[in-house]
Amino acid sequence: MNRSKQYLIDDLSMQESWRLFKIMSEIVDGFETLAEIGPAVSMFGSARVTPDNPLYQQTEEFARELSKAGFSVITGGGPGLMEAGNKGAFEADGESIGLHIHLPLEQHKNDYLNVTCDFRYFFIRKLMFIKYALAYVALPGGFGTLDELAEALVLIQTHRIKPFPIVLFGSEFWGGLIDWFKGQLLPNQFIAKGDLDLFFITDDAAEGVAHIKRHVII
Repeated sequence: MNRSKQYLIDDLSMQESWRLFKIMSEIVDGFETLAEIGPAVSMFGSARVTPDNPLYQQTEEFARELSKAGFSVITGGGPGLMEAGNKGAFEADGESIGLHIHLPLEQHKNDYLNVTCDFRYFFIRKLMFIKYALAYVALPGGFGTLDELAEALVLIQTHRIKPFPIVLFGSEFWGGLIDWFKGQLLPNQFIAKGDLDLFFITDDAAEGVAHIKRHVII
């Protein structure tokens, strides 16, 4: 092996070692920051929904009801439905938590946070969402929302974590996906019939909060 190639290998090895320390640092920072929060519900949804959208206002209401029920609200800390969730909790004098991710094109932190954590690695951020949540609320959103939802479902399905309530808010939005579950995954035995009981669909914030309260003791 020539010397320049060896230098390149050594340089890459050093970079990977330093990356490991960065990962460990983010995990420790997340654990220390979130260790004292109250019983929490993680809410996921699109960053692209504007405040004049009825869905934004419905998300505010959902978070407000969660806060009144004694739950802290965790979101990604950004704009859109994340902001709506934090706003609802913040204005109800609840604990409003943002797990902010650094991205090239988006996203800024919203103005309704009283606890924040910053992350560069998605997988560490997802760990915090799971570790500190007693329930999930999946609002309409894109790939990021689907990613968070799928991870929670598979961790519960495979018994890697204890089951907790997962609420899908918006029957029209989620209906097509659930129909696909029933029409493709279930007949092909890619999931069991009982897996369809891992989530609860509603269009009513109060009903969603009541579902969470039935399954979570705080």
